[in-house]
Amino acid sequence: MGFHHVALATRDTAATHEFYTNVMGFSLVKVVASPTPGEHGGWSKHFFYSTGDGDGDGGMIAFWEIHDTEIGSEFPVDINTTAGLPWWVNHIAFDAPTIDDLHRHRDRWRSHGHHVLEVNHEFCISIYIRDPSANMVEFCHTTRPFTEAEIARSNEMLLEAKPEFNGHANATVHEPIPATANT
Repeated sequence: MGFHHVALATRDTAATHEFYTNVMGFSLVKVVASPTPGEHGGWSKHFFYSTGDGDGDGGMIAFWEIHDTEIGSEFPVDINTTAGLPWWVNHIAFDAPTIDDLHRHRDRWRSHGHHVLEVNHEFCISIYIRDPSANMVEFCHTTRPFTEAEIARSNEMLLEAKPEFNGHANATVHEPIPATANT
């Protein structure tokens, strides 16, 4: 069962929209404006981007633009900083069904001026950047099915106090593509 949507707050709707449409390649499919709960007259916009086929059936990511005096306007939007964690811990990963899809996303990110971290985790290859709220986003391409032995070992490792390390992943940082290279 897949996600219907994941929702995050934003303090900059314009930057969020530009990032998730142009940099991520998603489509805005719905905006809902409504009062916020309570008696203080606040309101919000809840806006949804299709992450799959363009109509929302492939899952969505959504954002809240909040206008509510009880909540204020300086609420934290970086989920890792808010939790006191490093930037790489909490993140949202989107599927790249083929390696060509992954490379297309990587090159689009680079053409929008982003340094892209690419990590080969052996069972999947991932690319990472941060959105305007400093939340990490990822596209991930699964390179092979999981074996029965791997699944069995994962069930053993889950509750081990100090499991054996799997080894180091291979990481590459891709530089942004200069604007002159795009013309």
